[in-house]
Amino acid sequence: MTTGSVSPRRADTRRNHERILEVAAESLTRCGNVSFNAIAKRAEVGVGTVYRHFPTPEALILAVYQREVQHLVEVVPALLQAHTPERAFRVWTTDHLARYMMTKRGLVDALRAATSAPGTLPASAYESMVGAISTLLKANVEAGTVRSDLEPETLLRGLGGLMYLDPDDDWRGATERLTDLLWRGMRAD
Repeated sequence: MTTGSVSPRRADTRRNHERILEVAAESLTRCGNVSFNAIAKRAEVGVGTVYRHFPTPEALILAVYQREVQHLVEVVPALLQAHTPERAFRVWTTDHLARYMMTKRGLVDALRAATSAPGTLPASAYESMVGAISTLLKANVEAGTVRSDLEPETLLRGLGGLMYLDPDDDWRGATERLTDLLWRGMRAD
């Protein structure tokens, strides 16, 4: 029996797709390359399944990148609903942006290779990130916790230091220290 118009096979296909992306993101965070055989094994699918979803390593790399950016944007409203604006910013930075930056560091060379053709990399990724930070800043300005003259692009540049996190080190502590440093400069007096 199925629910709605989605057959169990389609639901399984979606789960496989998401699991492949999840494992590929972890792989890119750790070693910066994509092995379809290793990803298939860790995702518990056949290598043919990986190729059906992503016919080339470049397609997989771009899908991981798009997934990571989409998650960063989509999580902001839920964080603002669950936390104070300051806490939402800190959780977003530590639990979401830092992970993205570690993944992106592994993605840099892979993205360069995957996007050697002009216009391949989604141009909206930067704008999406600025939009997410703008939403967090606006909530904090309205709460009176940060200055109203802050530019989201400047804050995003400041958070660029997260790119240097080591996933095998105390990245969480390093993220919290960087966030504290930035917060002192952002704070409303």
